[in-house]
Order: sequence, then structure tokens, then C-alpha cells
Amino acid sequence: MLAPGGRAVSVWQCEEPHKMEDSLIFRVLIAVAAVAVGATTVIAQQDAIATRKALMKATGGQAAVASKMVKGEEPFDLAKAKTVFTTFEDTAAKMPALFPDNSKEGGETTAAPKIWEAKADFDAKFTKFGADAKAAGAKVTDLDSFKAAFGDVAKNCGGCHNDFRVKK
Repeated sequence: MLAPGGRAVSVWQCEEPHKMEDSLIFRVLIAVAAVAVGATTVIAQQDAIATRKALMKATGGQAAVASKMVKGEEPFDLAKAKTVFTTFEDTAAKMPALFPDNSKEGGETTAAPKIWEAKADFDAKFTKFGADAKAAGAKVTDLDSFKAAFGDVAKNCGGCHNDFRVKK
């Protein structure tokens, strides 16, 4: 290391030893950041798969609530009916972003490769699902209107599940 004036000194004699420490800290921080970026990529992939599975589970749960009301297994409840459509709308808004290229495999996903081959079509199906759910939620007032609206909105599910999901 060179001291002011150009003379050679050891690290211990350097008038500015913090520069040496700063350099070492910088290198350690760069190494930690590189590892974090790699780990973040793996976590993001798993998070996308886990998040979309959780959303689908919630959506399926609300579809079950709706189905029970439609079949008369549970009494009609307007608040629950609106929650069904709100959940559907929320899922539709979030799902397209949960299929990044790095989430094609892993996490026991049932996402078909066609999702990434026809991403615009896939995203459009969610847009339609969300719009249909929003419209349905706005017009439901009783059991009869709920039955009609739920039937129409539920047709969206098959469109994605038949075309974009790997059957187990």
C-alpha cells in the first residue's frame, strides 16, 4: 500500500486503514448480494407457484361455497355470494403475473407449457374471468340472480383448466 507521497508502507502503517477495511467490506457485500440474487430467483419461482396454488385453493373454496348455495345445501347469503365473486375477481387480477418464465417447472405445478406458448390468450381468459366476476357481483340480489350469475362465471374456469392445466 502507498502512503501519501508515494512511499510504500504496510497496512498497519497506513494512515487510512479504513480504506482497506472498506474494500474488504465492499467485496463481502458483493459476494453476499450475488448469493442473494441467486437465492431470490429460486424463491421467486417457488413463491409464484405457491402463490398461484394458494389463490386457486381459495378460489376453489369459494366455488364450493357457491355450489352449496346453488344446490340448496346451504341457505343463500348475499354477503357470501358477493365474497365469491370478489374472490374470483381478485384471483383473476393476480394470476397472470404469477406465471413468469422461471415457474414452468417445480413446486409440483400443473401449469401446462401452453400457458407460455399462448400467454396473451391465457391472460385474456383471466381478464374475461375478472370482468365477468365483477359484473356478476354487481347484479346479484337474491338466490335466483346468484344461480344465473354463478353459472355464467363458472364457465370461465373450464376454459383455463381444460386448455392450460396438465391433468393429473
